[in-house]
Amino acid sequence: MTSQPDNFLGLPQQYADYRKARFAVLPIPYDATTSFMTGTRHGPRAIITASQQTELYDMDLGREFYQAGVATLEPLFPNVAGPQAMAEDIYHAAKPVVRDGKFLISLGGEHSISSGLVRAVREKYKKLSVLQIDAHADLRAEYEGSPHSHACVMRRIHESGTPICGVGIRNYSVEEARYIKQKKITLISALDCLSSEDWLDRVLAALTDDVYVTIDIDGFDPAFAPGTGTPEPGGLDWYTVNALLQAVALEKRIVAADIVEVTPIPGQVVTEFLAAKLAYRLISYVQHFSA
Repeated sequence: MTSQPDNFLGLPQQYADYRKARFAVLPIPYDATTSFMTGTRHGPRAIITASQQTELYDMDLGREFYQAGVATLEPLFPNVAGPQAMAEDIYHAAKPVVRDGKFLISLGGEHSISSGLVRAVREKYKKLSVLQIDAHADLRAEYEGSPHSHACVMRRIHESGTPICGVGIRNYSVEEARYIKQKKITLISALDCLSSEDWLDRVLAALTDDVYVTIDIDGFDPAFAPGTGTPEPGGLDWYTVNALLQAVALEKRIVAADIVEVTPIPGQVVTEFLAAKLAYRLISYVQHFSA
């Protein structure tokens, strides 16, 4: 009797070997600046466990995509010196993976992890832009005394000179509203996705050719992803997010991604299963449209 390998998708070693794999999954169980419900440190483990129950055949694309190789890296555990030190650790963990030519998919953990990841990816892709799927703008200068809070992550990324475009945004502060207007940042609300005919065109126009995708799971409506620390009503659904990712994968080049802010709910696996399936769908789109 053999047991299923304990890696992302439960793949046998021949498809999980880092040396041969095109994709690399980095778990980052970090949860230090979350401002409402805690628990995102348990997200990566829950997503990996859920992924082992996903079907490997993509019904829409008519293929299996795991054969490109998906390696699961060792988790990067928290640096208790603080979020700035953690961002440095994340950068140094991500940099060699990107340098090795892998497509890095990181699993959070809270959203603050994205700053170190984007920094590492931007060193290879100089004209990188970031597509943010999220309920919140995350553009505060600081939050609760920290400029490295999860509520500030997109501000730090934007200040680094990286163009950003947010989709699904439906809650931000007056400070963030001023910054958005001043910097002319493209934000597409969840309502825009329902009522506007040109929202996808606006997203594509705001992005450069090389795109990093960061997905805060609260970008989805809580009906589809209740397991998150900061749920907001009126969010995106599965089909809208898939249409967005497919369009970006077709028109641009997605070069790395993360999925963050999954907070597992005991006795319920809806959110982590959605996140796991979404990560594999990203792999499928990237592999399909770059073939």
